[in-house]
Amino acid sequence: MGYAPDMNTHQRPEAIPLATQAAEGLPRRCWTVAEIEEMVRAGIIGEDERFELIGGEVVPMSPKGCRHEWVKIEINRFFQRIAPAHLTVAQETTLRLDARSFVEPDFCVFRRDLDLRALNGPAVLLAIEVADSSLAYDLGRKIAIYAAFGVREIWVIDAKQATTWVHRALGVMGYGEIAEFPAAQRLTPLLAPELALSLADLGVGPMQEGE
Repeated sequence: MGYAPDMNTHQRPEAIPLATQAAEGLPRRCWTVAEIEEMVRAGIIGEDERFELIGGEVVPMSPKGCRHEWVKIEINRFFQRIAPAHLTVAQETTLRLDARSFVEPDFCVFRRDLDLRALNGPAVLLAIEVADSSLAYDLGRKIAIYAAFGVREIWVIDAKQATTWVHRALGVMGYGEIAEFPAAQRLTPLLAPELALSLADLGVGPMQEGE
């Protein structure tokens, strides 16, 4: 079946193609952020469904394990206690990267006076992903997406090992500085130094056998 012409021109700019090309060569319907949001409003997609939109393709997100949730809860408790008034630390907010891509980092830091309609990659001061089963994806394709859309600093926390991969020095070839730090290391965001933390100070250490 061919793709019918799209009548919702206010949701789909003319420059966006109707199809994307999958790895096996079969075409995929290319969605826009506006179309996905409209389907959520219409009840076609449930508000609690977890996925991201990457280049027009819907990418399901891995189910969250207990370890992932516990680490995220401890980090959020710390941030909400120490965050200064001029910063917002948002949990799982939708970060719209362009007309056909959005992601939902576990934490997104930006200036409190920012109009949310202007929240894009360069406006993010720090993005944090907490990963367990999704670690390979978060350190691979997703890092490339953050870099392509101008997110200047991204941390990927390995929930099982309690280590943090810090990505900084964004350039045309991606992040120029990538380093892994243990739980005891105090980490200071370059653009939001008030949010410096150590996972060990939050009681987060490597996952023990049997957990």
